[in-house]
Amino acid sequence: MSVPVHQQLRVGAYVVKQHLMGVKRYPLVLMLEPLFRCNLACAGCGKIDYPDEILNQRLSVEDSLAAVDECGAPVVSIAGGEPLLHREIERIAAGIVARKKFVYLCTNALLMDKKLDRFTPSPFFTWSVHLDGDQGMHDRSVCEDGVYDKAVAVIRKAKDRGFRVNINCTFFDGTDAERAARFFDDMMVMGIDGITVSPGYAYERAPDQEHFLNRRKTKQLFRDILRRGRGGKAWKLSESTLFLDFLAGNQTYHCTPWGNPTRNVFGWQRPCYLLGEGYAKTFRELMEDTKWDDYGTGNYEKCADCMVHSGYEASAVADAVKHPLKALAVSLRGVRTDGPMAPEIPLHGQRPAEYVFKGHVEKAMAQLPKTKARPQVRAAAE
Repeated sequence: MSVPVHQQLRVGAYVVKQHLMGVKRYPLVLMLEPLFRCNLACAGCGKIDYPDEILNQRLSVEDSLAAVDECGAPVVSIAGGEPLLHREIERIAAGIVARKKFVYLCTNALLMDKKLDRFTPSPFFTWSVHLDGDQGMHDRSVCEDGVYDKAVAVIRKAKDRGFRVNINCTFFDGTDAERAARFFDDMMVMGIDGITVSPGYAYERAPDQEHFLNRRKTKQLFRDILRRGRGGKAWKLSESTLFLDFLAGNQTYHCTPWGNPTRNVFGWQRPCYLLGEGYAKTFRELMEDTKWDDYGTGNYEKCADCMVHSGYEASAVADAVKHPLKALAVSLRGVRTDGPMAPEIPLHGQRPAEYVFKGHVEKAMAQLPKTKARPQVRAAAE
């Protein structure tokens, strides 16, 4: 596991405290989206399908830090869109670090070289660079040639300056396990501090709907990848061992979306980072008024194939607190990559999908100050 010891201790103490206090639902990682706009248009992304008027919105430094204080999670993932497009992103990151929260700034790295001087290395700060495999795999995923080479070059530069750098990998249907494993080997040689890996989520508005994994394919893919790395022990993987065990089909977990609450320009997103089906004005309202049992695999059609870390990492962490010996055993031996898989959650009782994106966009547009409309880069319709 690549998470630094001091971070493990701080986050572990926080989680144990919640359990001792009998708190049923608590945040583990705040997903902070200060903007939606991005300088790439990846085929598997459903995050930037908004009119210009919304893509031009930004969370202020004050609102961003207020969300960190309101939520109280020990870890903050600054996502987007592309966070480095925010003119005051370094102030947001510095404010979170000053609060002794662990910051993971997610970026496609295209602006990272230009803005590297604005940031200071800290044990509380990590660059999280999106790399979905080797050069061919990644450039195909982001739909633009040359992005991989630019990212690798600035990663080396950041490491030379003393920054912690993780890579964030999303794999889709058709991923070659052998090639993915070789990519992880290469990242270890390059000196990457950690790898976050996850299957792609089936965004309903993503341009490419053909390459999202179902749960059976996800489990087999991760078994095939992890088998080539001694059950994952050959690489610095950032997730908990039980989450990796879940990806390989050895655990049956239910989604805990409140573990990774999202704050963006619309408010506090219901129910999770991946699925925007409503928004609360405050974190307390999000936690107390969201109908959590309406969502998750087995409860809602849109969640049927999801196995993403933002929904299930918190489930794995909670299980590790309850069953530390099980977590230790997986950590010591590595993830099991053969044998029977854990029972799957039945889907026969799930409610049908609701398509509400257009309504949320129209409501948000109506609340914006009336200005002269600009040409839209992307359609808002579903």
